[in-house]
Amino acid sequence: MLALLLITLVLVAVTVAIHAFGTVYWIRHLGRHYTGPDGHFRAHKTLPALTWSAAWLLMLHVAEVVLWAATYLLLMPGEKIATFEEAVYFSVVTFTTLGYGDITLVNHEWRLLSGAEALNGILLVGWSTALLYAVFQRSWKGLAHGHAK
Repeated sequence: MLALLLITLVLVAVTVAIHAFGTVYWIRHLGRHYTGPDGHFRAHKTLPALTWSAAWLLMLHVAEVVLWAATYLLLMPGEKIATFEEAVYFSVVTFTTLGYGDITLVNHEWRLLSGAEALNGILLVGWSTALLYAVFQRSWKGLAHGHAK
């Protein structure tokens, strides 16, 4: 049980670090390439900023899901997950809390790991939603007040 807790803590810490570094990078990128000197989005850059922000955040989630999937493959050779594709599928379904149930973990101890992934996924998807909303709000303010040129 202690090993499971340690693995869970490491996975959560690494996925949060991926998300933190990824979002800080993206916020700086937006500031350099999509805003004017006043800090507001330029009108012709609003749609690309929103689109690329969503794509960037999705790529971060894919990296995080793949990390969880690799962990399932490495640590659970006796489980029902036999291929990398199955591991990624299970991880996506778990990370997003969709939970189809067509693939389930047999070992009770490892099932707790998938529960931790679901909690981690909720946290990181919420973080992405907040960031995307902030980008939208900032672009909307610039357009509505005539700052974006």
